[in-house]
Amino acid sequence: MLTFAFVAFSIPPYLTLDPAKSRVPDPGFAPHYPLLVVHVLCGSVAILSCGFQVWPWFRRAYPGVHRRVGRAYVFAGVLPAGLAGVVIGATSPFGPVARVSNVMLSVLWLLTTIAGLRAARGRRFGDHRRWMIRSFALTLSIMLNRVIGGVLYVILSPRLDSTFHGDENLLVQTIAGIGTWLGWTLSLLIAQWWLDRPQSGGRNSRSGPARVGLRSETGASKVAAGA
Repeated sequence: MLTFAFVAFSIPPYLTLDPAKSRVPDPGFAPHYPLLVVHVLCGSVAILSCGFQVWPWFRRAYPGVHRRVGRAYVFAGVLPAGLAGVVIGATSPFGPVARVSNVMLSVLWLLTTIAGLRAARGRRFGDHRRWMIRSFALTLSIMLNRVIGGVLYVILSPRLDSTFHGDENLLVQTIAGIGTWLGWTLSLLIAQWWLDRPQSGGRNSRSGPARVGLRSETGASKVAAGA
């Protein structure tokens, strides 16, 4: 519900293809707006499809749909949105700190998704799951970015005349810089915690020896029966 609401709010201005309605100021780079439209539209495909991909029931009940939606997530979502994101991130009007963060986010988004795709094609489904959870976290980091940005604005805007000497551009760049970095780094750290949490490792470590023991007992029974 949150992802659909986020896309419903974010995408309409870019469906008009009118640069005047863009929520991102023009940085003076001619290809910026067309690439921004690609990034928003394809990013919306990724955001709307990724939730289904990490939903265990959906994967088990509809494995064929899972594969088709996964291809859409990669080829109609992350790859074009990520490639466009590298360029628009490098030319962001929100300052050098945000530029570095946006480029790193786009590159990591592409790399984690490609690693997940390669693992699936190699039928290494455990690795596939882990890489795609990281990709999922980076996909949704834009939503956390917006929440953090709102909180930072509430905290920092009263200090416009003191800390920022009345410079609104400096205030915006500070909020954007902190928000972009925290958005994707926190998302990725939470995803990694989820993957490495002790409960998961405990179940796996207990189930492995149990299965080995069961196979050994079964094998011993068969040998005894044959004797």
